[in-house]
Amino acid sequence: MTTMTIQVPDALEREHDETTRLIAAKLYEAGKLTLRQAAEMCQMKKWDFAEILIKYDVHYLDESAAEDLETFRHAHTG
Repeated sequence: MTTMTIQVPDALEREHDETTRLIAAKLYEAGKLTLRQAAEMCQMKKWDFAEILIKYDVHYLDESAAEDLETFRHAHTG
């Protein structure tokens, strides 16, 4: 993963994690990141990040998430 530096108002310094989550959610929504990439950007698991997407009213069942869900189902049904 690449590190990127952006300038933000001082007030956002205390909101670092929240700002990162918002950016990741919007990049995911725009199709620039997969669910896995967006979650990694926030140092979260995919399913935990899906809750963040709900907070920002971003639909999270994209193709990669649907594939992951199907894999999960098969793993737990034998």
